[in-house]
Amino acid sequence: MVGASMEAGTEAGTGGAPPTAGDARRTDGLSFAVRGVTMLGQLVLPLGFLAFSIAKDEKAGALAFFAPIVIAIIAFNFAIAYASWRRFTYTVGEADIRVESGLLSRSARAVPYERIQDVSLEQKFLPRLLGLTEVRFETGAGGKDEITLRYLAESEGERLRELVRSQKLSETVGTPAPRETPSEPPVLFAMGPKRVLTFGLFEFSLAVVAVVAGAAQQFDFLLDFDIWEWREWQRLLAGPGGWLLALGVVGQVIAGALAIVSLLLLGLVTGLVRTALREWDFRLERTDKGLRRRRGLLTRTDVVMPIHRVQALRIGTGIVRRLFGWHRLGVVSLAQDSGGANHDAAPFAQMREIAPIVRETGFHLPRGDADWQRGSKNYRIDRVVIAALFLVPLAVGCAVFVSAPLWIAPLLGLAWITVLEAFHFSHDRHALDPDQLYSRQGWLSPKLAIASRVKLQSVEIARGPIARRRGYATLHLGLAGGQMAVPGLPIARAESLREGVLASIGKRDFSALL
Repeated sequence: MVGASMEAGTEAGTGGAPPTAGDARRTDGLSFAVRGVTMLGQLVLPLGFLAFSIAKDEKAGALAFFAPIVIAIIAFNFAIAYASWRRFTYTVGEADIRVESGLLSRSARAVPYERIQDVSLEQKFLPRLLGLTEVRFETGAGGKDEITLRYLAESEGERLRELVRSQKLSETVGTPAPRETPSEPPVLFAMGPKRVLTFGLFEFSLAVVAVVAGAAQQFDFLLDFDIWEWREWQRLLAGPGGWLLALGVVGQVIAGALAIVSLLLLGLVTGLVRTALREWDFRLERTDKGLRRRRGLLTRTDVVMPIHRVQALRIGTGIVRRLFGWHRLGVVSLAQDSGGANHDAAPFAQMREIAPIVRETGFHLPRGDADWQRGSKNYRIDRVVIAALFLVPLAVGCAVFVSAPLWIAPLLGLAWITVLEAFHFSHDRHALDPDQLYSRQGWLSPKLAIASRVKLQSVEIARGPIARRRGYATLHLGLAGGQMAVPGLPIARAESLREGVLASIGKRDFSALL
């Protein structure tokens, strides 16, 4: 229901004064134009293929008939966007944020301040050109429980974020929230162009190959050759006069090498472009509200991670980057980050750069005297045995029913699994100190998870029928913003860890964490 007071509040638009409690407002007046262009972008490919089909039939009358249809579709598209903008209002209340939307059927949604975990700002390319930002109120649950305002002026988004945080803090603490200091906040971590491009070299990706292959499969009628025919590619790679094919086997080897080099270059360029678009001008600052992270070239995101909402830390690296000392620091928070629970606090950093950030979150890296312990050997042996029960009969079946020597492939897979499980048993460790629980997994690309004992929500021991007979269990640790598990623990060790964590949780007054 939209009352007279709401209409009075919305006609003024969003310029000038910040929203006051109880006033229903519309988003920025340019929002409908951005939405119209975005919706139009989804129609470019269908309209393009339709135009191509008409032109291919060489019917001039059809082309003349096609132009008015395109104009009508564009006009209808912007009309829908404008009507949706007119019917969308938001209200900053004393206890919640309320949104009403819908053309034919109206829907109203309200999220209390106490459920809002974070308010993030995101600027895609077109809104950024127009000085607009998307404001997202994150509840930690995702889906329809979250509210998104597309789009507000940049200053309006900043004011609204501070207003919501101030009201939320006033409710939890009982006193007005301190204003943000005007001085420039200290930078904990930053990546300039050189660091971002170096990062991109380690983000090798052939995802674009899969996309191009899928598009070619769907629209192969536009090509004058079969892309899945190797001889056609040989002909294309042969060059003028077919000189490469004339070399015989040597030419085929050269063509194969050229194809591999082309794929490697494509994967390298793809990794560089994706990384630059996502991580450009990465900055992590320490503000009085928490850790503020800003990044992105075309789409600029601005997220603040409150320190008291940091549930755990994850530090990882890759097979190649670990040789150069590069690691990634992720923060497990109640709010989500691009659909995941881990916020990238330092996606490409040395450990000496990660250590100060870890201290700012209230955590600490493992000490030198940490009591690292292995998991159960029976757990690793059982995993190999279970794999053998499937792969060995498969190898026998291939040897009996298939003429080609494919039987060796399942056995090689079993050998690889055996080696992996042996390495995991040798290198996977866990430790417990008075404040934190650690889980370290992997050797080629090791990962370290750090959880605060008092911030864990639950501790569960899971045992299947084989685990019960063999004397081991998996320890599942519940986090408000994610999950953490320590697999294959001896049952006595799992029970000891559970008792220790539960004792820490029981001694802590959680109201002090607000």
